[in-house]
Amino acid sequence: LMAHKLGVKVCPHAGGVGLCEMAQHLQMWDFVSLSGTSEGKVVEFVDQQHEHFVNPCVIKNAHYTAPLAPGYSTTMKPESIAAYEYPNGSEWQSLFAKGLFVDPRKASS
Repeated sequence: LMAHKLGVKVCPHAGGVGLCEMAQHLQMWDFVSLSGTSEGKVVEFVDQQHEHFVNPCVIKNAHYTAPLAPGYSTTMKPESIAAYEYPNGSEWQSLFAKGLFVDPRKASS
């Protein structure tokens, strides 16, 4: 609202794990509750890591679509959580084995 008052355009950042899934709700809220238009509106979209979410965002004709499931669309798949849980997940174990990161459980104090 402050940006609107000052005539400053805002683009919600959505370039990380789950941020697109959350940003779509900002766009919907703005359209339904504030402006009633998508004219001149922009929301960032990065096409990565959506496969980790139960209800990933959907883009059609360069627009986020309204989510079909209730909630914030940020529920992660159990297999993704298991694979990426720090430091026990299989993805972290692979990075430790390659020497790309130090396993904190084995690091000397």
